[in-house]
Amino acid sequence: MKKIMFNDKYGLTQAVLEGRKTMTRRVISYPSKFRGQNVAGYYVCRKPSGELVEVCLHDEDERMIDAGQIFPNFQVGEVVAIAQSYKDSGYTPDSLDRHPKDLSIRGLMKDSAGWNNKMFVKSYACKHHIKITNIKVERLQEISDDDCLKEGIFEWNAGQKDIPFYSFSYADIPDYFSPRDAFADLIDKVSGKGTWEENPFVWVYEFKLFD
Repeated sequence: MKKIMFNDKYGLTQAVLEGRKTMTRRVISYPSKFRGQNVAGYYVCRKPSGELVEVCLHDEDERMIDAGQIFPNFQVGEVVAIAQSYKDSGYTPDSLDRHPKDLSIRGLMKDSAGWNNKMFVKSYACKHHIKITNIKVERLQEISDDDCLKEGIFEWNAGQKDIPFYSFSYADIPDYFSPRDAFADLIDKVSGKGTWEENPFVWVYEFKLFD
């Protein structure tokens, strides 16, 4: 089973667990070489209806590379583990209890590398999962206001019923006048400054909380 990581600093893992975040966008990446050929970029191929056919690599002469297709990391119907540290997953710190397959842990749970760092937690030891329900490809800035809300952006009125504000964290984060403004700032914080302006193609994964 695979696992997927959501940003903890801005509360995205918690948003998934609360059912407020049901969509995630991941920038499409590609290798510098494929079967010995230099890769210069990729094409997003669609039918006239707009339906995605495939994402294909191309060389410096903009020629498609034979069999050079890019596939999403996850598939529709796939159940994926939500990455969390052992601490956040609710494991007992002074316990020897662990997943039977987790032979990497020696001693108490609180002394393991994964106690505070979810990078070291195997997918089978994760307690919560999502199920992928839909996948599409689009430019980052093609996101709609509705999809921004599915990304974990939330609305609140700050006591002013006629003036809604939007944010992505309950921490000390500025409020925004539109879901898109909030998401644009969020994606720059999560994926790197300038990501929104670059407007890359992204995999759009829609999902539901499985357990």
